Amino acid sequence: MVVPVIDFSKLDGAERAETMAQIANGCEEWGFFQLVNHGIPMDLLERVKKVCSECYRLREAGFKSSEPVGTLEALVEAEQRGEAVTPVDDMDWEDIFYIHDGNQWPSDPPAFKETMREYRAELKKLAERVMDVMDENLGLDKGAIKGFFSGDGRHEPFFGTKVSHYPPCPRPDLVTGLRAHTDAGGVILLFQDDQVGGLEVLKDGEWTDVQPLAGAIVVNTGDQIEVLSNGRYRSAWHRVLPMRDGNRRSIASFYNPSDAATISPAVAAGAGDEAYPKYVFGDYMDVYAKQKFQAKEPRFEAVKAPKSSPAA
Repeated sequence: MVVPVIDFSKLDGAERAETMAQIANGCEEWGFFQLVNHGIPMDLLERVKKVCSECYRLREAGFKSSEPVGTLEALVEAEQRGEAVTPVDDMDWEDIFYIHDGNQWPSDPPAFKETMREYRAELKKLAERVMDVMDENLGLDKGAIKGFFSGDGRHEPFFGTKVSHYPPCPRPDLVTGLRAHTDAGGVILLFQDDQVGGLEVLKDGEWTDVQPLAGAIVVNTGDQIEVLSNGRYRSAWHRVLPMRDGNRRSIASFYNPSDAATISPAVAAGAGDEAYPKYVFGDYMDVYAKQKFQAKEPRFEAVKAPKSSPAA
């Protein structure tokens, strides 16, 4: 099985209907797809790669003294003493930092801020175009998903970027790169390493590589898109495997609802379908923060408004 690769430029041409169908299939059957010819300049993507790699070089010493590294070293030493060891399942072999409009960004390398501002502006426009396609495929009015995310324009949707590196791991059998999970939010756009793999998506009970593809943007749907689509689109489980060789770069941007936005199904349920709850996104995030690496269904249940008690 291969994660769908879709030429986004064909959305504006004679092959529009086919491209729309490909995106619908990616959302319905995979929860993941890759976009090529997406309109983000290749020279900008190259600059993003450069500043993020330079950023990690400045952070590398910190990662080498981090808890995951120390934990793995302790396991290897115990193994060398002849002790039985078990793989770590509660931490990730990952160096990360987040940027969004309301926090402090790295000032070194000097080009980081300007480059990432330009990149995020382009990516936000791409995310909104993808959501417009989802609206149309779901039979919703144009702008419906953005309307839900913004509380019909009363709030600003959240757009954040996670810059990650997964350094070479000497014992990938003893630690995870990033534990399996679904994403809490809306539409996620990932600019992943085009040389070092490791990202996998769960499809039909099997883990499948999200193949590195130069210049592509990987799109995946989060839990809120699953709710808005009433389960027609599914947020997919995914994970990152640690690699012995290569330092995997991963730049994931999240177009999420405002914390104050109310989320509920925008698509009618089919006969016999279980309805998703109506809730405030910030409440969902409170639950997700504690249950990220667990099944999503209990999270939906946890934010479901309690039913009124029958009169005595």
